[in-house]
Amino acid sequence: MRYLSFTALTVRIGIALATWTFFQPDEYYQSLEVAHHLVFGYGQLTWEWLAPKPIRSIVYPALNVPVYWLLKVLNLDSTDALIWGPKLLHGALAACTDIWVAHLARRVVGERYVDATVFFSLTSFFHGLSLSRSISNSAETSLTIVALSYFPFDTSVSHWRTDLRKAVLFAALACAIRPTNAVLWIYMFMYLLWTLRRRFKDLLSVFINAFWIGASVLLTVIGLDSLYYGKLTLTPINFLLTNASSVSLFYGRSPWHYYLSQGIPILTTAALPWVLHGTYLATQSSAPSSLRVILGLVIWTVSVYSLAGHKEWRFLHPLLPIMHILAAKSFVDLHGHKTISAAGTRFRRLLVLLSIPAVMYVALFHGRAQVDVIRHLKHLAPEGPAPIGFLMPCHSTPWQSYLHRVDLIDDGMLWALGCEPPLHGQDVSRYQDQTDVFYASPFGYLKSRFPDKVDPAFPPSALPRSKPGVDTNETRSWRHEWPRSLVFFGALLDQPDVKKLLLDLGYGEVWRAEHGWEGDERRRGGVRVWTFREDK
Repeated sequence: MRYLSFTALTVRIGIALATWTFFQPDEYYQSLEVAHHLVFGYGQLTWEWLAPKPIRSIVYPALNVPVYWLLKVLNLDSTDALIWGPKLLHGALAACTDIWVAHLARRVVGERYVDATVFFSLTSFFHGLSLSRSISNSAETSLTIVALSYFPFDTSVSHWRTDLRKAVLFAALACAIRPTNAVLWIYMFMYLLWTLRRRFKDLLSVFINAFWIGASVLLTVIGLDSLYYGKLTLTPINFLLTNASSVSLFYGRSPWHYYLSQGIPILTTAALPWVLHGTYLATQSSAPSSLRVILGLVIWTVSVYSLAGHKEWRFLHPLLPIMHILAAKSFVDLHGHKTISAAGTRFRRLLVLLSIPAVMYVALFHGRAQVDVIRHLKHLAPEGPAPIGFLMPCHSTPWQSYLHRVDLIDDGMLWALGCEPPLHGQDVSRYQDQTDVFYASPFGYLKSRFPDKVDPAFPPSALPRSKPGVDTNETRSWRHEWPRSLVFFGALLDQPDVKKLLLDLGYGEVWRAEHGWEGDERRRGGVRVWTFREDK
């Protein structure tokens, strides 16, 4: 495909700028919010950053730091550039996946399949949903594909050692962002070592290059993290140990077949038939050996990830470009078959293009109200103290990285319900966080933890949410003051006596928005903003 870089950058940056919906809390709380806190000095840090042994590296959020710093220096941080700047950055990073998957396809299956691979990549529903967002899995995907595009599948060529060093560098960077990415590289380097088993000098070269490049990246990560946290910090080790514990199960447990029955079908969507057929073709003796290798990588990674209790679609995102190569193998081979008519070819292309309306829906409508409400609150002109409280499942909206209101720095002025995990050995099956306690009896929570009347001076709340990284048993004495504004999902008003209580206190609706379908019943009914009216 000609002008691939321009096309990829245009598509990915265009999607990034057009996206105004909520997908994953990590898009904000493990990325933008951390960088905002580092540059501007305020923002919400979650338990991953505040635990005694932090599990998150500053490496990925730090990508946003130059953007925020420049906006701060130019005094543009109060404009919409605060939001558009990171979007441009992550859109450009996303384009790397489309550009380098073409290089990988060329090396694995040949030039004939490159255009089809790029076609599947650019029209991918999941890429459209996630790749241009500020989620670590998206950067991990781009770095993984760049590394694989340099991987020395053919060690008979003279430049394979140079390619190896590039592959190791980008693989190490991917592991720095997501330590679990190491699972992929265990397989790939075991394959490489096996192919070189009779070439001692080459084996030694692989070990030396992997060691010094990997060690350099690891020491850089440790140095940056230790500088950020103010003490020696080994976030990759902390990350792996924490996720190997029961803490990960607090965020959900899925059956062993989750990635097969849900993950891969959702990631590939309309491309699934070609992925399956391409998988079959890759097992044939006539298939290129490198195609069988990357198929093995998919099988290996899905198998290992399936052993974990907690699973999410996005954890497989780095494998999606490989599946697009498998799909391209099928698509091109079928297209060239004499029994396939021109009408059949057009139908197959149309089927793939059906992903585009789905991308438009998730980028423009689904979960939009959760972002729009922050835009509304950002531009409010406060008259005196104006605390805001969010009675929602935790991390349901962006925070200061979008709101950027210095008058709401204090936790007592801007608060949301907490959801700290059981970090101190509590039974996961019986453990309840603050959000669970609230939704068990919303009316009971409001009556027992809020004053009987609204104080028109709107003092800050003493302990409105759980303290991240602190034993929740020590902080369950949550106490709130009634804020000037409350933000919640409309479904809360359907809870017994809640609406009557708010009306009796003097609150009334001033803003609402609802876009798209919502599966979680707690998040239904759109987003509402109710404000205290002193004339009531």
